Amino acid sequence: MARLGFLGLGNMGSAMAGRLVEAGHDVIVWNRSPQAADALVEAGAARASSAAEALGAPISFSMLANDEAAEAVLTVENLRGEAGRVHVNTASISAAAADRLERVHQEAGVGYVASPVLGRPSVAAAGKLNLMVAGADELVDRVAPFLQPLSVRVWRFGERPRRANVTKVAMNFMLLHAMQAMAESVSLVEAHDIDASEFMELATNSLFGAVAYSGYGPMIAERRYRPAGFSMALGLKDLSLAEELAEERGITLPTAPVIRDSFERALADEELRDLDWSAMAEVTRGR
Repeated sequence: MARLGFLGLGNMGSAMAGRLVEAGHDVIVWNRSPQAADALVEAGAARASSAAEALGAPISFSMLANDEAAEAVLTVENLRGEAGRVHVNTASISAAAADRLERVHQEAGVGYVASPVLGRPSVAAAGKLNLMVAGADELVDRVAPFLQPLSVRVWRFGERPRRANVTKVAMNFMLLHAMQAMAESVSLVEAHDIDASEFMELATNSLFGAVAYSGYGPMIAERRYRPAGFSMALGLKDLSLAEELAEERGITLPTAPVIRDSFERALADEELRDLDWSAMAEVTRGR
C-alpha cells in the first residue's frame, strides 16, 4: 500500500481517486470545494486540509479543469517539500501550460509526468481508461504501478510531458469531428423520416463500431444528454487547445470554425449549455 495524493474531484477525478482507494492505497484527497471529497472519505480516503498537503505525498495525481485551475494549484509554493516526490497531471491542458508546469516542478524539485486520459467517468470508475503518458523514463517507471488500477492500457509518448498533452488534444479534436459527423448524418436521415436510433444501430454494427460512435451515437440519436459526463464548456476548451496547437506550428484546421460555431451556439442556448458536450449535435439538428 502506498501513500498517494489526489487533487481535483470532479466527475473524472472522483472516479479515478476511487479506483486508487479500491486498490488499497492510502489516498489523501483535496478539492477546492471540500464537500466533493465526502464520498471518497466515506470510502476510506483521507481529507487533505490544503493542496500542499495532498501534493506532499510521495506520489500525487491531479485532475483539474483547465490551464488556469492547474496552474493556480500546482505552484512552487504548494509543491515545495521533501525531495524525491513525483506529480502526475492527468488533466487535458495546453502544451504551453505543460511546458510551464514542467518548469515549475523543476524549480520545486518535484518530478513531473503528464498523463491525460481517454474515457468518460464511467470508464474511469471501471479502471478502463487509456492513459497517454510522457515524462522522464525513470519517473514514468516509478508511477507505473499506480496507473495500472486506472487503465486498460498505458501509451508512452517520450520524455517531454507536452507530448502527451499534444496527443490528447489531437484525439479530442478527432472526437469532436465524430460528434459533428453524427449530428449531420442523424439530421439527414431524420429529415427523410428514418429513425435515428435505427440508423445509429446500423452505423455502430457495421462501418462505425468504434467507441466514439457506439458511445455517443445512441446519446445523440435519443437526445440523451443527462447526466453530463463532459461539459459543453470543456468541449469548447478542448477545441481551443487544438486551435492553439495549430497556430503554434502554422497549421490550418479548415473544419475547426464549423465545430466552434456549434459549441458557441450551444453555450448561448439556455436549454443546451448545461448538457453533455455531445448535445452540440442539437445545434445542427436545429439549423
